[in-house]
Amino acid sequence: RSVHSIPLATVEAEEISGAKPAEVLNLVQGKWIGSSNWNTVVDPLNGEPFIKVAEVDEAGVQSPLNTYCFNKRFEFKASTSVCPKHGLHNPFKAPERYLMYGDISAKAAHMLSLPKVSDFFVRLIQRVSPKSYQQAFAEVYVTQKFLENFCGDQVRFLARSFAVPGNHLGQQSHGFRWPYGPVAIITPFNFPLEIPVLQLMGALYMGNKPVLKVDSKVSIVMEQMLRLLHSCGLPVEDVDFINCDGKTMNKLLLEVGFLIPFFLIQKLIL
Repeated sequence: RSVHSIPLATVEAEEISGAKPAEVLNLVQGKWIGSSNWNTVVDPLNGEPFIKVAEVDEAGVQSPLNTYCFNKRFEFKASTSVCPKHGLHNPFKAPERYLMYGDISAKAAHMLSLPKVSDFFVRLIQRVSPKSYQQAFAEVYVTQKFLENFCGDQVRFLARSFAVPGNHLGQQSHGFRWPYGPVAIITPFNFPLEIPVLQLMGALYMGNKPVLKVDSKVSIVMEQMLRLLHSCGLPVEDVDFINCDGKTMNKLLLEVGFLIPFFLIQKLIL
């Protein structure tokens, strides 16, 4: 894999084809991993299979020595277990991470403002979604403005607390914006970039450790966005990215007991 239009990009939107298919990997415990089970996404323009998605399933033997020969569902479970209920940061723990995410947002917003990077994501969205250039560009624009809004101290200000006077002298109640810890974000196919980024960054800003599942038909967009965020300083262990079917994801949700900050139900189209 080589560097393309943007930092850490592994594909060129215009070059993806049946003869030169792209691959979408999973991210767990800071490592990009494949799978023994590859799902194929068909090019809507000509019907050729042009994207291979490494999907996690429930089969396989757990073996930390071979990324293609273990039950990756358990790897995702292990990854979430490193995040306590009080999150990766909160008002009393590692508050410098609020500023770190302000810096990440500033760098990512700047990257998306560059015509070359913006065009890369617009073209990539168009390869997997029935959108015009302007419609796809609107997604990139909204995402860029969102990140711009949380530059510098804005993430820290988002975590501001409040105090309420008590009913007698010396009494006071304080409230803090607190993380949930391990959370899951499941997003639909109709907004491959905007919805996942906004929900993901909101969870990260407040100290949660998300596992993100995007519809496999469009997950290549978010995979490339995560690689861009890593180049902007996002710690690779802070987010897990999973490709799987609904049954596997449901089992993972039940076993881990995730809180789900965002979820949209999709019907299977036959």
